[in-house]
Amino acid sequence: MSLRTIDLSLSRSKNRILSGVSLNIEPGRVMGLLGANGAGKSTLLAALAGELSPDTGGIELDGKPLTRLPLRRQARQRAVLPQKPSLSFDLSVHEVVGMGTYPFPELDPVEVDELIEAALALAGVPHLVQRRYPDLSGGEQQRVQFARVLAQCQAQRDPMLSRYLLLDEPIASLDPKHQIELLRTTADLAHQHGYGVLIIVHDINLAARWCDQLIMLGEGTVVADGVPQEVLTQDNLRTVYGIETDILPHPTLPGRLLVLAG
Repeated sequence: MSLRTIDLSLSRSKNRILSGVSLNIEPGRVMGLLGANGAGKSTLLAALAGELSPDTGGIELDGKPLTRLPLRRQARQRAVLPQKPSLSFDLSVHEVVGMGTYPFPELDPVEVDELIEAALALAGVPHLVQRRYPDLSGGEQQRVQFARVLAQCQAQRDPMLSRYLLLDEPIASLDPKHQIELLRTTADLAHQHGYGVLIIVHDINLAARWCDQLIMLGEGTVVADGVPQEVLTQDNLRTVYGIETDILPHPTLPGRLLVLAG
C-alpha cells in the first residue's frame, strides 16, 4: 500500500512545473519534501490531492489510479492541509474541525463530537473549541486546520484502508514550541498508527530530525530521494539551495544530522 506518483509531469499556464517526478509515500513513515521556492513542491502536493491533473505519468492510491477512485473514497483515505487554508465564513472552531468528518456521513452526532474533541486535543488546542474561527490568530487557525485533517484521518476506521496526511508547510505560522509539537504529533501518528505522511518543510534541520525519508526537488525534478543521510549532502544542498554547508552528526540525537549553513 502506498500513495505514489509515477513519472509525473505537470504544467500550469503552459509552463512546465514538474518533470518525471516519482515518489512513494508509505504507511508508517514520514516523508519530507524539500526544495527552494518555486521548485514545484506545492504543485506536487496539489497533484497528490487530486486538485491538479498531470500532463503525463500517473498517481496511484494503494495500487489504484487516482482518477478511477470516487472523490469520497479519496477523502476517506487522504486528508490535505494546504499552505494557506482559505475560510471566510464566521464558523466556530467546532464546526471547522467537524468539516473533517464530512466524508463519513454514517457517523452519528456523538461520534462526530468525540472525533472533534480528540482531534483538538491532539493538535493542542482543546481550549479553542468554543471560539469563532475568524477571531483566532494565524497560528491558532493553523492548528485548528491541523485538527480538521486529523479528524478526517481518525474517522477512517476500516483496517483494510490506509490513511495519508498531506501537509503543505503546516508549521509556517507557528512558534518554535508549537512547531515541535505538531511535528512530534505527526511522527507519532505515522509510527504508532500507520499513517503515511508527506510534509513540506523549509527548515532543513527540522526535516532531518522528524522525517524518515526525504525527497528533494530542484526546478521541478527529483534531485535526491532517500533517508536524510543520503539526501542531505553538501552537493545536493549546493545544487538546490545554492548554499555552502557543514553536515555533522547531531550532538544529542544518534543517527540524525545537523546542517550548518555558512
